[in-house]
Amino acid sequence: MRKKIVIIGAGSAMFTQGLVVDLIKKQPGGAKWHLSLVDIDEKVLDGIVHLVQKMIDAKNADIELSWSTDRCDCLPGADYVVTTIGVGGRRAWEQDVFIPRKYSINQPVGDTAMPGGISRAMRMVPAMLDITKDVIKYCPNAYLFNYSNPMTIICRAIRKSLKYPIIGLCIGTAGSEWYIADYMGYDRKKVTSLAAGVNHCTFIYDFRYEGKDAWPAVREKLMKEFRESFEGDIGDRFHGEKANEASFFLGEPFAWSFFLKYGAFPAPGDRHITEFFTEYFPNGKYYGRVLGHDAYSFEDTIAWGDKIHDEIMKAAYSPEPLGEEFFAHFHGEHEQLMDIIDSIELDLRKTYYMNVQNNGSIPNLPSWAVVEMPVIATATGPKPMMLDNFPDILASFTMRFLSVIEIAVDASLKGDRKLMEEAILAGGYISDRDAVRSMVDELLAAQKEYLPW
Repeated sequence: MRKKIVIIGAGSAMFTQGLVVDLIKKQPGGAKWHLSLVDIDEKVLDGIVHLVQKMIDAKNADIELSWSTDRCDCLPGADYVVTTIGVGGRRAWEQDVFIPRKYSINQPVGDTAMPGGISRAMRMVPAMLDITKDVIKYCPNAYLFNYSNPMTIICRAIRKSLKYPIIGLCIGTAGSEWYIADYMGYDRKKVTSLAAGVNHCTFIYDFRYEGKDAWPAVREKLMKEFRESFEGDIGDRFHGEKANEASFFLGEPFAWSFFLKYGAFPAPGDRHITEFFTEYFPNGKYYGRVLGHDAYSFEDTIAWGDKIHDEIMKAAYSPEPLGEEFFAHFHGEHEQLMDIIDSIELDLRKTYYMNVQNNGSIPNLPSWAVVEMPVIATATGPKPMMLDNFPDILASFTMRFLSVIEIAVDASLKGDRKLMEEAILAGGYISDRDAVRSMVDELLAAQKEYLPW
């Protein structure tokens, strides 16, 4: 009997391509697989189906393929459900960033924190709640893995409202572990770490090479090479055009300065963590540049996403066969999913960073909190590690973020615009209540078609 995996939001072309490459190569659990693709955009889904079928045919892979614009057609019998949706797509995402800019709030990403992340949550949480309700109805024993942002708000909202054990996955913390290994010239496979926090601001506080504490060696090298300057727009190390380049350039001036002060590296680096520590970057000022503009350009990120989508669709419909380079490994969100499934299927008990409910695993954080932390993938499900040594200073930063997240969660669950305003104010991004009301008015008007409340 085949195992079944369903991707909801399969129009996320690069993710789907990477996942299918890994599915073909790894055949997790030694099982035969049925892959089912779901996207509400019929045109995009048609292109993705063409692409995936070409990939399967090119490798003569024993993978059954099905698809539908209605997830209820695909969910029955699913063992794994993966969500990569982005309600409103890149055009809606642009408004999450462009509207706050009018109020001197400059965001390099705008999908997790700050007004952009909070605005995104208002349309993402209702959609994810509906998906989860269908998972409960049609495949209640399936593992639900979410890649959509804002990760922490979505996972907390679902656990708070529906009590369903959704699991959030992100490559950011593992990617930072690899980045530090590259900087030190270490073999990535011989590096281990411990980290905890919230998605896109997770603190790597223990870093080892061949089992030995490597932080002293990292600090020694860093003290010789670190300077508080911005060495060009390095882009997104995990998803952008530079993801395949060797990542031993220094960069990340704020993350490294944080390490020097607190002894922990905040993952996944400056592009995301600057949105949590906004007090250091008034109006987005960042080492002589401006976040989202000439530092981690938001427009470049959007243009890159549009470019990748167009290239994938062109390849899907081209009469030419897919080149071997199409099946080469590349870095991205997809790259650990098949390994996690393999560990679950075979009870390998390997450890990965996941977003799960704390449940006492980190004693100095709330039990109810959704945290990104090391989790063991077992045959009976993900099991969080016990981290009884998470430094209190890092826990205090995390608590500050969790308070904003919890207000945003309640706002998204209730459709409460006043709570949305309070979440923005609680983040300290802006103190003018009248300006916040005006900004929220604009954000809600721009996203009206995606807001069920």
